[in-house]
Amino acid sequence: MNFIEGEFIYINKPYRMTSFGALAYVRTRVSRKIGVRRVKIGHAGTLDPLATGVLILCTGKKTKEIERLQLDTKEYTATLQLGATTPSYDMEHEVDATYPTQHITRELIEQVLPTFVGDIQQVPPEYSAVKISGDRAYELMRKGETVELKAKTIRIDRLELTHFDAATMQMSIRVQCGKGTYIRSLARDIGRALHSGAYLTALCRTRVGDVHIDDCLTLDDFPQWLENNVEE
Repeated sequence: MNFIEGEFIYINKPYRMTSFGALAYVRTRVSRKIGVRRVKIGHAGTLDPLATGVLILCTGKKTKEIERLQLDTKEYTATLQLGATTPSYDMEHEVDATYPTQHITRELIEQVLPTFVGDIQQVPPEYSAVKISGDRAYELMRKGETVELKAKTIRIDRLELTHFDAATMQMSIRVQCGKGTYIRSLARDIGRALHSGAYLTALCRTRVGDVHIDDCLTLDDFPQWLENNVEE
């Protein structure tokens, strides 16, 4: 493989690692293996630290493909805890409010989910990398500043309920969506539509375009893969 000329590397990003952390791990080992100071590398779409799944890395001249890859349809699986919210809409923060759930049934959920399919308006999470006058929203939030983000149009092609447990009030969904969709915001909005609250307890990106999670390497497997694909 020629990482200078350009290659695609498909990584299954681990839980609690940033996308940049995964990129840096790969870049350090590729650079060392091929004997360059710092190979050019970028990724085609950030995953939250608490999310796992498909992270496409592009090296060399393939970095020119990043913008095109970001437009590809993505698929996620997610688990939501109903009846509560957190400031980040996931488990990065503690629960800040609780809500009634006695009225929530599988039938109600299946009535609500189709309202999110198509072109919809979505406000990004306050704890996100969206820039406000040059600053990241999450940086402002951590400083205690008030953040107001505007809704933007996003596209959800498919949204299905894959599991619902009335005892624990947890539900799982599969989502196919376009660029710029925040599944954390979708969880927040589903909770509101159910006249309750919701936050993510698990999130996995299972597909980007034609790249499926089964095509991806774990970081544990990457060094041996690199050894097998670079000639001395």
